[in-house]
Amino acid sequence: MTVAHIRQKFLEFFQQKGHTIIPSASLIPENDPTVLFTTAGMHPLVPYLLGEKHPGGKRLVSVQKCLRTDDIEEVGDNRHLTFFEMLGNWSLGDYFKREAIEWSFEFLTDPTWLGIDPTRLFVTVFEGDQDAPRDEESIGIWQTLFLNRAKIRAEVGERIGLYPKKKNWWGPAGQTGPCGPDTEIFYDTGRAHDPAFGLKCHQNCDCGRFVEIWNNVFMEYEKQEDGTFKPLQQKNVDTGMGLERIAAVMQNVPTVFDTEIFQNIFNKIEVLSGKRYTSETERPFRIIADHIRAAVFIIGDQHGVSPSNVGQGYIVRRLLRRAIREGRRLGIKEPLTHQIALVIIGEFGTHYQELETNLVRIVSELKQEEQKFEKTLEKGMKEFKKILIEPIDNLVKNEQKHLTGEQAFMLFSTYGFPWELTEEILREHGIMVDRKAFEKEFKKHQELSRTASAGKFKGGLADHSVETTRLHTATHLLHRALKNVLGDHVEQKGSNITAERLRFDFSHPMKVTVEQLKQVEDMVNDIIQQDLPVRFEEMTVEEAKKRGAIGLFEEKYGEKIKVYFIGNDATDFSKEICGGPHVTHTGELGSFKIQKEEAVSAGVRRIKATLS
Repeated sequence: MTVAHIRQKFLEFFQQKGHTIIPSASLIPENDPTVLFTTAGMHPLVPYLLGEKHPGGKRLVSVQKCLRTDDIEEVGDNRHLTFFEMLGNWSLGDYFKREAIEWSFEFLTDPTWLGIDPTRLFVTVFEGDQDAPRDEESIGIWQTLFLNRAKIRAEVGERIGLYPKKKNWWGPAGQTGPCGPDTEIFYDTGRAHDPAFGLKCHQNCDCGRFVEIWNNVFMEYEKQEDGTFKPLQQKNVDTGMGLERIAAVMQNVPTVFDTEIFQNIFNKIEVLSGKRYTSETERPFRIIADHIRAAVFIIGDQHGVSPSNVGQGYIVRRLLRRAIREGRRLGIKEPLTHQIALVIIGEFGTHYQELETNLVRIVSELKQEEQKFEKTLEKGMKEFKKILIEPIDNLVKNEQKHLTGEQAFMLFSTYGFPWELTEEILREHGIMVDRKAFEKEFKKHQELSRTASAGKFKGGLADHSVETTRLHTATHLLHRALKNVLGDHVEQKGSNITAERLRFDFSHPMKVTVEQLKQVEDMVNDIIQQDLPVRFEEMTVEEAKKRGAIGLFEEKYGEKIKVYFIGNDATDFSKEICGGPHVTHTGELGSFKIQKEEAVSAGVRRIKATLS
């Protein structure tokens, strides 16, 4: 069963259960200062999980593009990915535990759908603590299902494992907000238990026998500021199943990298390198395939991000440069990223049409980045010789065999010179780098980066404070004003809002002049002073287009969308597709001030602005 087949079956199954199919949201979160990328299917749905009405109704299903950067250094093993696809279904105050569990079991085991042998399935539930009781309801549902549909007596503590919050509880995203117990479904691969991981194997054992394939989250509590948990009025279901993981199960292969989606990519790497994909070469092959796939999806996204030295762009650059380094280790001398990207677009472009739409941009960005990295390496080599040639001579002369980790790290942090190349060149002189000292410096660097990111992206996913709501509305006014002053070619390319400021990226081929910025600022402040009403209407995509709304029509909410209007019916200043939230009148915004205008990448500009 191919990945494309599983993807389609999942959507069809839940559509038959009354769910509206919604397209994948952007990988680049809108107005969410807490994360660089969309890391789960629930991110774009937070307002609706908190009670806002979704145009698609109370039952939703999607295949969401996701990207997680915590484990970049782990990619290359048998299970870590940066980019992945998440299958998910949601109930917004509609069905709850029984339907969610029964449908997940049906989809997995019914021969009409995936047809997995139910004896290979094991589950976990929340064991209970002082905040919430043991999830007896889920236990009872699972026992009945296993008995009635598979003639299996599911014993608690065996087929039904009990675990604490660390394993079987979701949320909240911030300090407060919706949360609740979850029940996870595991597939038994049949591999022998490795005693190195404990005397007895169990669902969450790290030996590799059990693979988690599906998680049903039951949002039935709201965590309060004092740390207590209050029952929610609207109880939701939020589920997720990794597409690559379930594909590995269905194709009976040991890792996600053995599924068909990676085979064409590996074939191309074999052609470029002249080497076969074997146990000796699997790590660089996997890193190249994973990292370039992730970069293609980020650059080709509807809010595409280019490689740079900050934020999301830094992640793209880091992924690409790590892939290029691994390509060099395989002996690939020619530019490789754009060649592999074409294979990836061929593999995924049918389902994610934005990749085909943005093909020229993706290829151009990759070629440019690879050229820049070549220059970085050239510069690094010069610095390498300048900084290390004398120390190397001294080390050789004094028969010392180690270079300090601090020197190696300086080459990495200051000049972008890869650690692997430093080590390789020194090895030619019979000298080793003090790896422990280098790693110590690198960890210090990571901690500083995390501290900076924590400050930059502080807040919560559910941050709908007065400040962010005001700035969100101001972003709509800014978008319209830019179109009025600069022209209709202006399109939103990204947005980030914190409680202190808004940041808006838009398409424009040149620097915005001081005079044009003044015009934009004055126009926004004029609309604020008019104290115009802000309202929304639900309508079809065609209706929104006819009424002149701007925004991403195909990618967000499904058949029905919300359009926010700012102004009087006959003379609306702004008409834009959006999920909210917004103020009720522009007079609530106060005074709008543009702080900075700058370039982000070729053809993309950025404005930072505040309200007072």
